[in-house]
Amino acid sequence: MDFQLTAEQKLIYNTAREFCEKELIPHEGLLEKTHELPRELELDIRRKAMTIGLHGCNMPESVGGGGLDCVSLTLVEKALSRASLALAECVRRPNNILAACVGDQIGHFLEPVMRGEKRECIAMTEPDAGSDLKGMKTRAVRDGDGWIINGTKHFISNAQIADFVILFAATGQDQTPSGPRKRISCFLVDLSTPGLEVAPGYDHMGHRGFYNNILRFDDVRVGDWQMVGGEGEGFKVVNEWLGPGRLTVAAVCQARAERAFEVAANYAAQRRQFGQPIGKFQGVGFPLADMATDIRLGDLLLMNTAWRVDQNFPTFIEDCAMAKVWCSEMLGRVADQAIQICGGMGVMADLPLERIYRDARVERIWEGTSEIQRHIISRELMRGRRA
Repeated sequence: MDFQLTAEQKLIYNTAREFCEKELIPHEGLLEKTHELPRELELDIRRKAMTIGLHGCNMPESVGGGGLDCVSLTLVEKALSRASLALAECVRRPNNILAACVGDQIGHFLEPVMRGEKRECIAMTEPDAGSDLKGMKTRAVRDGDGWIINGTKHFISNAQIADFVILFAATGQDQTPSGPRKRISCFLVDLSTPGLEVAPGYDHMGHRGFYNNILRFDDVRVGDWQMVGGEGEGFKVVNEWLGPGRLTVAAVCQARAERAFEVAANYAAQRRQFGQPIGKFQGVGFPLADMATDIRLGDLLLMNTAWRVDQNFPTFIEDCAMAKVWCSEMLGRVADQAIQICGGMGVMADLPLERIYRDARVERIWEGTSEIQRHIISRELMRGRRA
């Protein structure tokens, strides 16, 4: 079993890691103080990322992307995610749903994104429909050669700095042996479309410079050409996207856990009490050992899952769920213990730990809660046993 990275993969990781250290991390202090991501900074980072091939590295080469395999992309996510989320996302890795664009969608949505001229957001969650997508109330009703959309979405990441939304809405209902089932369809909708309001979201914990918004659709008209795939294929689109999306969250958590551990371990080696480094006391050294073990396990699970995705293993959905639940919960443990090791300095803004600790909490919620991940894993276990 070969765990070695190829020379190309090492180069990809080192390039992204160097970019993060030079172009992203130095701006973390600004985000923490102002809670804002200056537009000119976002564009400057995006331009620099484009010059070294990081922009769109997750997208297929056929649409102008980097065409990275899942292992290589996971390395990029790990490298960039050592920085604050708002800064890491300035290096655009567009939602891979856009790779399914056809016809006029290509010139209007896909190509401008790949050129760095437009930015997308994605809207699934509603006030009464989070993990239960079948409970979605936003509706698109057929009207001539188009659709009329009404409803509300919330927790929409970065809508206020996006140009269009990848929207999921109910377009009808089918009768199935288990009862009525909504047809969920996917649309690409310009945020400037009449009747569409991008409202401020909620004050939230952590992630300075990252925005959540509320989208309100009031008789918003879109054309047939704006539907991705066929009517009712929304669940198919979601399932193709959610697995890799959850793996991205796992990579983000792994990166931050590694950074928190490095800070704590360095502090334990330098901070002296009672005549020796505090890392030599079991009360500090043993937690460091547990943190290092947790992080190693997370990295093995993360990278093995990425490899399994590349190998088209049929179980990659539950693999991604395992990686997401482990790495997100592991990050919470590591961030908490890192602060404890650093004592009073751990909760000071001089170190990144208090930010990492704040930012960590939501990772167990978005892209599917820990409970949803465990449901996916247990469901697949039973399916494999025909139960």
